[in-house]
Amino acid sequence: MKPKIRELKEALVSLFSPAYTTKFPAVEHVPFEKFRGKPVVDNENCVGCETCANVCPPHAITFTDDTVKGVRIIKRDYGKCIFCGQCEEHCITQKGVKLSDKIFDLAVLDRSKNVEYQEKELLVCKNCGAVITTKEHLMFLHKKLGPKAFASVLNLNVLNEKLKLAEGEDVEVEVKDHLKRKDMFNILCPNCLRLVLVKYL
Repeated sequence: MKPKIRELKEALVSLFSPAYTTKFPAVEHVPFEKFRGKPVVDNENCVGCETCANVCPPHAITFTDDTVKGVRIIKRDYGKCIFCGQCEEHCITQKGVKLSDKIFDLAVLDRSKNVEYQEKELLVCKNCGAVITTKEHLMFLHKKLGPKAFASVLNLNVLNEKLKLAEGEDVEVEVKDHLKRKDMFNILCPNCLRLVLVKYL
């Protein structure tokens, strides 16, 4: 008997309560404070470091490295996004992605319209072709570390490319057969650089 009375009470409360849902699109949707909507990417502050892809529970963010074109292609499928905010919370720059208050913009008939792509230039090892990271990621780390970054040969080589300190000279040496001492002045992955240092220093 008691469950029936409870159900009757709930029915009466629901009947005389005002509508909880908004009247969008007839009336503009005003989100409440800390509303988590579509993640918006700031390309200037996103360094393509993969962190958001690694922490995304539904795998809405994925990446593909194209070593032929030398770019990292980041794919964001907002149709899979659960608006958990992990991408914003774990962003290493704290500015690369922010959750907006937009949600109804994602209501589309064609799901492909909810997919966005982004490209970042890759840093690839001159010897083995392994992907190191993106150039923007390394430059971000360089700024973060300050003078300590100069302890890394990789940082010095990338900085030389950016500042053109040796412009006009053939400073990049082609790697042939085996790694040699002079190859440490090329862009090498940590593994290849270790081989050079162990063998010649």
